[in-house]
Amino acid sequence: MYFLTDEEKKQLIKGYLPRSRQMEIAEELRGWNWHQPPLAPIYDLKLALHEIANSYCPTNRDLYLRRVERIRIKPNAAMVRGKLLHEVLVRVLVRAKRLIYEKGVLNYQEILEELNRPFNMEFLQEYRDLLSEEQFNDLQKQAETLTAFENARVIARLQEILVKQPYIGEDSLAALVIPVVVEQKLDGSFLGLSSGLSADAFTFSEPMILDLKFGEPKKFHRLTTTGYAMVMEAIYEFPINLGCIVYGEFKNDRLVVKKDIHIIDDELRQWFIEERDEKMRMIYEELDPGIGHCYENCPYILHCRGSK
Repeated sequence: MYFLTDEEKKQLIKGYLPRSRQMEIAEELRGWNWHQPPLAPIYDLKLALHEIANSYCPTNRDLYLRRVERIRIKPNAAMVRGKLLHEVLVRVLVRAKRLIYEKGVLNYQEILEELNRPFNMEFLQEYRDLLSEEQFNDLQKQAETLTAFENARVIARLQEILVKQPYIGEDSLAALVIPVVVEQKLDGSFLGLSSGLSADAFTFSEPMILDLKFGEPKKFHRLTTTGYAMVMEAIYEFPINLGCIVYGEFKNDRLVVKKDIHIIDDELRQWFIEERDEKMRMIYEELDPGIGHCYENCPYILHCRGSK
C-alpha cells in the first residue's frame, strides 16, 4: 500500500517535489529550531503524537478524560480493526525483507514460493474478544485480501528489479523491493512529544512520511505526517517537506487504495504547534473543555453523556 503507482510517481517527481523545493518554509517552523519559540514546548508535558493530531472529538474532551480524569476505556471495533490491519501490513513487509536476507538473491525462487504461501494470521485471535463474531470474520477476510494484494506487489517488484539488475546483492535488493522503513521509531522529546513515537512508514528516497488510515478522510489527518516530519527534522536536521496519507477501503472483497500526497507547509506546521499548545494547556491547567457534538463511535461517549 505504501508503493506509489506510475501515475503517483509522475505526480511526485513533476509536481510535488519541485513545488516543495521552491516553497520557502519559515525557519522558525523547521523541527531543528525546537529549542526556541514557537516550537519550544511551553509546558513540562509529554504527549503522544496521536493525542495532538487526532481531532475526532470537537472539544478534545476525550483527551481530557484520558489524561486528567485518568479514565481508561476499551478500544472500539474501529480502533481494533485499524490497529490489526496496520499490524498485518507491517508483518507482510518485514517478512518479505527477512526472506530476501535469509534466502539470498540466488535462491529467489524460494522467496517467491514463500511469499505465495498462506500468511499466518494466528495473532489476530488475541483480539477476538474485543469484536463480535461478524466483525472478527470480516476482519479476517480483509486481512487476507490485504496480504494477497501486498504480496503480489512485492513479488512484481522483486521480479522487475532482478530482471534489470543481474549483479545485485541482498541488501540492495531488499531496499529496492521494499523502499520504506515501517514503524520508524522516533524520539519526540525535543517538541514535547513522547520519546517512543512510531511513524507508520518513511521513505528516504523522496524523503516522505507515510501514514496509513482505514476510515473516512479528515483534514486533521495531515497533522500526523506534519508532526512526524518536524520530529525527524529535530533529530536529523534535514528538511522533510512531503507527507502522504494512505487510505485503505474494502469494497466487495476488494482493496481500494487512495493517497493524499501533500506538502508540509507553514500552515500545517503552525496548525500542529497550535494544537499541541492548546492541548498541553488543557491538561496542565486541568480545564474541562465541555461536551460538543459527539461522534457516533467515540469510546468515551458514555462517560460524557453520564456527566451531563
